[in-house]
Amino acid sequence: MSDHKAIIIDGKLIAQTIRSEITAEVRRFIQTYGKVPGLAVVVVGQGKNSQSYVDMKRKACDEVGIRSIVLNFPEEVPEAELISKVHELNADPDVHGVMLQLPLPKHISEGKILSEISLDKDVDGFHPSHIGKLAMKGIDPLFVPCTPKVCLELLSRSGISVRGKKAVVVGRSNIVGLPVSLLLLKEDATVTVVHSRTEDPESIIREADIIIAAAGQATMIKGSWIKPGAAVIDVGRNCVDDPSRKSGYRLVGDVDFHEACKVAGCITPVPGGVGPVTFALLMKNTLDGAKRLIEL
Repeated sequence: MSDHKAIIIDGKLIAQTIRSEITAEVRRFIQTYGKVPGLAVVVVGQGKNSQSYVDMKRKACDEVGIRSIVLNFPEEVPEAELISKVHELNADPDVHGVMLQLPLPKHISEGKILSEISLDKDVDGFHPSHIGKLAMKGIDPLFVPCTPKVCLELLSRSGISVRGKKAVVVGRSNIVGLPVSLLLLKEDATVTVVHSRTEDPESIIREADIIIAAAGQATMIKGSWIKPGAAVIDVGRNCVDDPSRKSGYRLVGDVDFHEACKVAGCITPVPGGVGPVTFALLMKNTLDGAKRLIEL
């Protein structure tokens, strides 16, 4: 039996380094301009995952000195009311970043709401214009979506070159799957996207040098699906029942972590891998947005 154990990519440690840098930058920003960078988070509904993410974003803001404004709306909020609130935030000089907690309820057009966010305040990088520029060679958007950007950052910090490698992205969401596939292409990887209609996903994933798991399916990728030595970035954050926990549930990724550790070259844990760095880069985007708006 093999005693191989994958290198664990410590997102918490990487995030701590980035947050320290941002905290110092925020302090200088406040001293220079007499303003505190502000991030507004718009939340619709009360999903467990969404509330958990929002709490962590608020905490991340507090840690670096950014002001957070969380606006909660009921699940049945009319689309027009949400658009009106986004317009208010666009016009608020004390708000430098506006983001929607996704996904939204089915009666609200995600694309329409995202299109209403000011390009200068779309710190999540999900505005169609930003995603469009992400798909174009030689053109960069004002903001790159944080979680996809983190995937590339973690690979780089682990000494893994993307160029020429076979990368498989599992999932094609607007939040992670689509933008991370575009970022990988920009870095000269050969990219395959596996999704719910893909036939025999196991055989495709097994050929990958790099796996980005972002399907939202708990432990769907087994150890036997992974090429020995492959790099695995697990973006999944799934709640599964666990009566032994006070909360009644625990968080797991899209990859069976214990099995994958016996095969992969390196892997991110869940929690503690992608998430902490995502929040740190969101703070960086908010600070960059504040600097740009102040200088306009």
